[in-house]
Formats: sequence, C-alpha cells, structure tokens
Amino acid sequence: MDQPEDGYTVLRLVSALLLVFLVFWWQVRLIGRSSRPGWQGVQALALVIPLFLLVFAQACFLLAWHQPGSFTVSLSRTDALYFVVTVFATVGFGDIAPVSTAARVLVTVQMVGNLLVVGVALKVVLAAVRRRSGTGAPRR
Repeated sequence: MDQPEDGYTVLRLVSALLLVFLVFWWQVRLIGRSSRPGWQGVQALALVIPLFLLVFAQACFLLAWHQPGSFTVSLSRTDALYFVVTVFATVGFGDIAPVSTAARVLVTVQMVGNLLVVGVALKVVLAAVRRRSGTGAPRR
C-alpha cells in the first residue's frame, strides 16, 4: 500500500480488507478442525484484529502523507497506528482528529469495521468454538 496516491488507492484498501476477511475465514475453518478450538479462536482474534488495525493505520498514514492537513497533525506511522487504536478502543483522546472529507470517510469506514470486527467476528469465532467443542445449545 506504500504507493503514490492514484485511482487505485481505494482499490488497494478494499483489497487489503478483503485479505483480512480471507484470513478471518481461514481461521474460522481452522477452528472447526482444531482439537483445541478455544485456543484456535484466541489465535484467530489475535491475528485478525491487529491485521485489521494495521491496514487502517497504513491507510491513515498514506492519506496524511499524500494529503497534508487531512488530520489535525501530520502523522508518522506510529502516530497513525496510535490514532487507529484509539478509534478502535473508542477512547478518542482528541489529540488527533480527521479534518478533511477523505480522512473522515476513512475513519467512518474504520468505525463501521470496528463494530463488525468486535461484534460479528467475535460472535462467529465463539460460535465456531462452541460448535467444535460441543458446548453449544443442545440439539433437538
């Protein structure tokens, strides 16, 4: 993703998010085959969540690099990761904020993605673990 901004920038972000989804899907399949599904579920979340955050950190960094003034401060890679994690954690200290329309759209997409990762991904992983370990609701 460390390419100059052009018409393919959004395509690269979507491709990176698709990769995160594929890794997640692969991890859920591994839970179904694992002899230790609980541990595999923890591994899945430990892999997918940081990967998801790194994709958005890179996107924020590149946006700040190619369009200065998109955020209240210029972002280093560390600043971008810090910002993405504060958004993910819903802490929002206010020291970095999106200013431009593109930055606000990117952060809004991340917030919706955060809800999906926390809600849907956690539910899918827990359901796969329960199904594999046999601790789900009794079957009729």
